[in-house]
Amino acid sequence: MFNPQQTINCNGQLLMLTSPIVMGILNITPDSFYTGSRFSNDSKLLSTVEAMLINGAAILDVGGMSSRPGAKLISVEEELERVVPVIKVIKKQFPKAVISIDTVHSRVVEKGADLGIGMVNDISGGQIDPLMYETVAKYMLSYVLMHMQGIPENMQNNPRYNDIKLVILDYFIKEIEKLRSFGIKDIILDVGFGFGKTIEHNYEILKNLHAFQILDLPVLTGISRKSMVYKFLKTTPDDALIGTTALHWKALDEGTKILRVHDVKAAVQTIQLWEKLR
Repeated sequence: MFNPQQTINCNGQLLMLTSPIVMGILNITPDSFYTGSRFSNDSKLLSTVEAMLINGAAILDVGGMSSRPGAKLISVEEELERVVPVIKVIKKQFPKAVISIDTVHSRVVEKGADLGIGMVNDISGGQIDPLMYETVAKYMLSYVLMHMQGIPENMQNNPRYNDIKLVILDYFIKEIEKLRSFGIKDIILDVGFGFGKTIEHNYEILKNLHAFQILDLPVLTGISRKSMVYKFLKTTPDDALIGTTALHWKALDEGTKILRVHDVKAAVQTIQLWEKLR
């Protein structure tokens, strides 16, 4: 039905998007909203990474800064202290793994590029660090462009939109032009579920996610165990896998090419069943 970009070049590693793929979340933070994604030592980290890769994760998304509502930005130095050892140990144990760095700082991207990352997942869309686009272009990395109203510290303080679909679409059009001007070719779009949006906003976007296919770029969906699932169901992040899976199916119907998830096996199986019925 849809025909977005069919490949992503991650610093020389090609990912095919003829079928949807899965990005596994590795939060290297002490305060991740989902306790199952916290790591206390290398052994637990590596066992999780191995399971993710065995279960079909195409990308590992390493993040050293919490972006939950109310979270404050941490320093570049603190973020580097968290993510650099993790990237090193993953690359040593799994050298072919495609690693994305979840950061808003260009210096973190630079260090990550030196260590072999292939993708940048920037929740700020280049709005926090003015050197971000230039740095991504310098190292020829692929880039996840996300929409967020405000910053994590204040993004959920009564977010408002006249027409949320048009606001996000206009934002994407403007930023894609900037990215192209820097020579960045491999761009993935993320509407930013839960980032400066109410639960109703999130569901309105999900129902209309197909609208962003007009930009002819792959769409990444990050709704895994988020508040739009567990708050609506009056449960907790730990008990939100079934709801997440249901919404993943809808996201696939709407044209999503990448699912960013905590639970890789469940997401891969969802894609397999979705493709069977398609």
